Amino acid sequence: MLEINPGLVIWTIITFLLLLALLKKFAWKPLLDALEKREERIRSSIERAEKSAQEAEQLALENRKKIEEAEIRSATIIKEARELGEKMKNEILDKAHHQARHMLEQAKAEIEREKEAALLRLRGEVADLAILAAKKVIGDSLNDEINRKLIDAYLNELPKN
Repeated sequence: MLEINPGLVIWTIITFLLLLALLKKFAWKPLLDALEKREERIRSSIERAEKSAQEAEQLALENRKKIEEAEIRSATIIKEARELGEKMKNEILDKAHHQARHMLEQAKAEIEREKEAALLRLRGEVADLAILAAKKVIGDSLNDEINRKLIDAYLNELPKN
């Protein structure tokens, strides 16, 4: 069994070479073509994936920029709204204070007018009472007009309070 048979070796080599030639013609070429096609598909898939990743990264950057811009705009709008609200509040308060002062001044003026009118009425009544009292004491001999002038002169000399 362990002897070397030269005829068998030659036929084995010839069969092997023939089988190799057949495999090369019918099997290796289609296998290599299939491997090359698969390699090309994998390469194009990788390129598409890389391109998609770059696009996704670019979109993410753009979205971050837009978000930052929106945050800045919203902060500006909020700040402006607060300033406007504060300004309106101050204007309303100033207007209310002004109106309150105006109403107070009007009330003081009205009180002063009423006081003056009351004093005038009081002077008139005091003068009438004084004339009446003087008539009773002195009698009807005094002239009402002269008495009125005397009493008015005396009342004008009194302090205004």
